[in-house]
Amino acid sequence: MAKNITPKEKDYSQWYLDVIRAAEMADYAPVRGCMVMRPTGYAIWEMVQKYFDDAFKETGHVNAAFPLLIPQSFLSKEAEHVEGFAPECAVVTHAGGEELEEPLIIRPTSETVIGHMYSKWVQSWRDLPILINQWCNVMRWEKRPRLFLRTSEFLWQEGHTAHATKEEAVEETLRMLEVYRQVMTDDLALPVVKGEKSEGERFPGADNTYTCETMMSDKKALQAGTSHFLGQNFAKAFDIQFQDKDGSMQYAYTTSWGASTRLIGAIIMTHSDNDGLVLPPRIAPQKAVIVPISTSGEKLEKEIMPKAAELKASLCASLGGRFATIDTNFHMRPGDRFFSHLQKGVPLRLELGEKEFAAERLRAVRRDTGERIDIAWSDAATAVPALLDEIQKNLCGRALEFRRANTHMAESFEEFKEILEKEGGFVEAFFGGSKEEERAIKEATGATPRCYPFENEGERGKCFYTGREGARKAIFAKAY
Repeated sequence: MAKNITPKEKDYSQWYLDVIRAAEMADYAPVRGCMVMRPTGYAIWEMVQKYFDDAFKETGHVNAAFPLLIPQSFLSKEAEHVEGFAPECAVVTHAGGEELEEPLIIRPTSETVIGHMYSKWVQSWRDLPILINQWCNVMRWEKRPRLFLRTSEFLWQEGHTAHATKEEAVEETLRMLEVYRQVMTDDLALPVVKGEKSEGERFPGADNTYTCETMMSDKKALQAGTSHFLGQNFAKAFDIQFQDKDGSMQYAYTTSWGASTRLIGAIIMTHSDNDGLVLPPRIAPQKAVIVPISTSGEKLEKEIMPKAAELKASLCASLGGRFATIDTNFHMRPGDRFFSHLQKGVPLRLELGEKEFAAERLRAVRRDTGERIDIAWSDAATAVPALLDEIQKNLCGRALEFRRANTHMAESFEEFKEILEKEGGFVEAFFGGSKEEERAIKEATGATPRCYPFENEGERGKCFYTGREGARKAIFAKAY
């Protein structure tokens, strides 16, 4: 167990911050609630961004950039939207040494300004659909910040689309939710539950919100990404009208969907341990590190380092990028060098000492299990990628098993409270309550309905809170 990391069993919040600090992922900025992403943290975000961006483009979406500043009047055009975001808004009132005629909002999200632009671009059914995504920063003033999970300024992507029909827009909303699920599960090793948000958890101004929910290692839920069917609400607020094939004027149907740097927090809290960061190989900036070791400077320079360079080139070719590196921190003891890479979550450490050199092999050490495996040099180009695939599958499988083991069913409110108090985790229950009843449950237990899972779509039963029949199965949990 690392001395510089508080055990998660003792203080989970401090453990989380210690892992980030030890891995040199982020630090606090001078402005309260904001953070600086250090190179390690940003490199992980670049990997996450790449997988999502590729998936978006495969489904026909293109990237664009919209302004950071939004006229205050824009937010007031959609009543639910302004009510939902007003408490979180940061407002610019002065610029160029003068007071502005109209205050400007630093974007908390871009539905309003994008809706304004779409109203200019959409004239005919031929202009639809519009399928645009942007990668940007947003600001939502956070009173209780936590690195990656909740910061006032954070990085994200937000997709915004406009369609001629409701059916097309709903299909888009669900298609992008599935894209989220695939990337989160396959690349981030985050097994998620797809479902529909309850009325009380719905995005302000949306007709329906769909979500990917995942469980952290402290059994709390984290909303990993959401996709919103906005109906015609924003189209009517911003006059996004088009002439259809019959010549009549219609309002477009719009969607929005987003995922942010809080996914890095999810990766940390799902996979990491009391020694430090654990990264799924597919999003690890360094997938394998070769550690040359020798007590002889001459042997190190003339034999071991050239072989390390040769192996690195072979591994980079087999891994499809600059994902294998060589540790040259020879001023440090071997154990300290090993520990440094362990704390930064490098999935595979490849030791190349004098014994390994003589035997023409590498000693591979897995970050996820600590298992040690000897690999012949001639097999490294195929054996290392295969090991990384095993680590990826193991991390996702381990997280899925943990979620299943910590999901329980409650039939009454008393049983619900008892499970939350004694077990925690996800609580499945039939629920048919209102927003007011959701608030009452949260006030009494701290838990909220995370979603109505798609996998339980056809199931109906008696509401655990109200006793009403015909309720849908929901998942409740305490959440970040």
